Amino acid sequence: MRKTMKKAPRKAMSKIKSYKSKVHAAIHETASDLFELDLIDKKSMRHFDESCLTPVRDLTGKEIRALRERENVSQVVFARYLNVRKDSVTQWERGLQRPSGPTLKLLCLVQKKGLDAIA
Repeated sequence: MRKTMKKAPRKAMSKIKSYKSKVHAAIHETASDLFELDLIDKKSMRHFDESCLTPVRDLTGKEIRALRERENVSQVVFARYLNVRKDSVTQWERGLQRPSGPTLKLLCLVQKKGLDAIA
């Protein structure tokens, strides 16, 4: 006699979001629920996304170095937290390159909340 196992329903992968505050997170969660129920439109949902999520801005080499020194870590350790090569951190601090994408987002989170926020 064969037993059939029921498969668990697949859930869509969701991105981990970082909010400005717990209040913003609660507002965004409520707006997301309203959007899923078609009670608010996509344009309104984008507005909530922009207002609730931690903003990302370009950082200068001096700011990145000051950030690393504030956290009291070496370039090697800082690079490991950000999942990049040590050479990348060196080039950012010298102003030869600029971080972008997910790395820039991580740097902005570290700037606002400290290195423990991404550990």
